[in-house]
Amino acid sequence: MTQKLVPDTSIIIDGNVPAVIEKSAFTDFEIVIPYAVLDELQAQASKGREAGFVGLREIKKLKEFCDSKGVKLNFLGSRPGLDDIRLARSGRMDALITDVAKTEGGVLLTADYVQALVAEAYGVQVKYVPGEVRTTDLTFEKLFTPDTSSVHLKEGTRPLAKRGKPGKFELVQIAETLSTSEEIERIIREITEAARVSREGFVEINRAGAMVIQLGQFRIAITRPPLSDGLEVTIVRPVVSLTLQDYGLSTKLMERLSTRAEGILIAGPPGSGKTTFASSLAEFYHKQSKIVKTLESPRDLQVGPEITQYGPLEGDFEKTAEILLLVRPDYTVFDEVRKSKDFMIFADMRLAGVGMIGVVHASEAINAIQRFIGRVELGMIPHIIDTIIFIQYGEVRSLYTLNLTVKVPTGMIEADLARPVVEVRDFEAGGLEFEIYTFGEENIIIPVKDAKPVVSATQKLAEERILQEIRKFDPEAQVTLVSNNRAQVRVDNEIVPILIGKKGVTVTKLEEKLGVKIDVEPLTPSSSGKEVRYEIQEVGNRIDLVFDEHLTGEVANVYVGDEYLFSATIGKKSQIRVSKKSDLGRSLLRGLVSKQRIRVLI
Repeated sequence: MTQKLVPDTSIIIDGNVPAVIEKSAFTDFEIVIPYAVLDELQAQASKGREAGFVGLREIKKLKEFCDSKGVKLNFLGSRPGLDDIRLARSGRMDALITDVAKTEGGVLLTADYVQALVAEAYGVQVKYVPGEVRTTDLTFEKLFTPDTSSVHLKEGTRPLAKRGKPGKFELVQIAETLSTSEEIERIIREITEAARVSREGFVEINRAGAMVIQLGQFRIAITRPPLSDGLEVTIVRPVVSLTLQDYGLSTKLMERLSTRAEGILIAGPPGSGKTTFASSLAEFYHKQSKIVKTLESPRDLQVGPEITQYGPLEGDFEKTAEILLLVRPDYTVFDEVRKSKDFMIFADMRLAGVGMIGVVHASEAINAIQRFIGRVELGMIPHIIDTIIFIQYGEVRSLYTLNLTVKVPTGMIEADLARPVVEVRDFEAGGLEFEIYTFGEENIIIPVKDAKPVVSATQKLAEERILQEIRKFDPEAQVTLVSNNRAQVRVDNEIVPILIGKKGVTVTKLEEKLGVKIDVEPLTPSSSGKEVRYEIQEVGNRIDLVFDEHLTGEVANVYVGDEYLFSATIGKKSQIRVSKKSDLGRSLLRGLVSKQRIRVLI
């Protein structure tokens, strides 16, 4: 009597059916492949999943094997319906395969222990063949040298590798022959099988045309058409493992990390050593008797077994964060913070009292803060982030701290412009580097540098130096130094156009010579002159008075009704700009709203 052998999906993917037949005592037999197996593999391949491609190739090889041995191969059983497909994860497809083995009175061949137990309970004869899979000394590992950080394989190209130190890698060719799709497929199969059985293997992402696997210290990204224009495998691993002491950090910084830093951003460009530093910082806090957890996808931080590494629960970090809040860690390392939702999770956990360490891609340290602006209220940022560490070439290049204060932003004069300002300071030097505040409806980041306070004697000397130059035009001129780099100059009405010069040439030369910006105003407003035409334009938070081009450089006296409002020089763009929030702007708005006549005299 002919013995029927019914392989399931697991043993076909393993490719062990021919070996089982050759090692067994079966003499008169035929192979029966359930349609459920074929349809399941086809569905997975259609979604771009690696197991589907591997299984279909193995069925093709099995067909060739049967032809060479003169063995009959049939496809039998019922086709899975929509309900079967929907319940595939619950074992419905496995049940259809078992039904075929029972109906045909065959032997079920499986590499799935659970499937074997269920079939035996169902009264089906089973041959359980666990897969023999290598998890070490894989083919791709031979391509790595001690200083190799990544290997890049693509069909039709020569294999490449990045070698060197963080931030100073060199791309080198590691083979003369072109990689074939067959060679790369063999490497992919080794990796996927090892990830399936290894305790250190995780399939982090499995989507149409893409798969990301974490296998021990290796992060493997696999892409296929149509996502990529060819089969490609990129394998990345950390080159070095360092402790925080290896970075040569100052005592002041080590003290801050030990006592005060609880909202830390580690920023830097790709390949700069951010993840290595984050691993060192996680180990540092663990040795300080802190409970440390990580949020990662993929989980590639090189940390000890005491630090639990969490992935996205059901594909969502927000659900993982809910679990972490119940676990109550002292510090959580979030590697990497990329999407808007990631920034919100980081902020929520920090505001809940968890010390947070985030890894962010940024070309400059300040850009790491900019990633939070718009996602989190500006005033909350210093409560979420207190320390920014910028890594480049594997070294700590800059360190910033944040604090919130209420003041007049640097460069503004009027006291009524005071507002909440986020100060970004250099941690080691203590100097002010940036100010972040709201201007109008926009959040802006302004680079500033702390200047030495201007004492009265210094201010007096500066004003006298400016007066020496200005009094060459008008002996009665007055000068007021309104800031370290701006002076207000008042001269006789007739001298104003002379001091400004044609198209501002004269005053520009004076500014370059004195090193300050000069605002020219008349000593007394003129109540006479020629009235000129203009247009009023509202642009955001300002009002623009626009004139003909030939009036550029002229001094304009603005009246609301018969009341003098102000004098100003018509700028290079033939306009005078007035902020709506200033006293002059509010007076001008009131005049416009009440339909008073606005006159401009030259």
